[in-house]
Amino acid sequence: MAIEDDTLPTEADLALVVPAFYQKIRRDPLLGPVFEAAVDDWNHHLKRLVAFWSSVILSSGRYKGNPVAVHGAIEPKITPEMFGRWLELWDQTTTELLLPARAEVLRQKARMIAESLQLSLYFRLA
Repeated sequence: MAIEDDTLPTEADLALVVPAFYQKIRRDPLLGPVFEAAVDDWNHHLKRLVAFWSSVILSSGRYKGNPVAVHGAIEPKITPEMFGRWLELWDQTTTELLLPARAEVLRQKARMIAESLQLSLYFRLA
């Protein structure tokens, strides 16, 4: 029998946070234009992102994809400062919608993901 961890966000939490977060992204003057140009089908994209977070946080294995390759394809449009804004909006959304411990789990993981993506996009050995 699995032991539940009340500090981990649930599938329901992720299904709530991800769409709310991307609503903010879409309205954001810095991030909105980049995402609107890159995403053709928002319903499909949001389902994939919920699956991504489910895989990352809950080890569900639901996400099948390569975020580094996806972001690399649009890298010229992504600036380093955008990562800070992305994290700021993520922090706001998780704080507004989740219990503090669950929000903190998502905030910490988001920071690790942002750092990893930035390294993959901008760090080049000479």
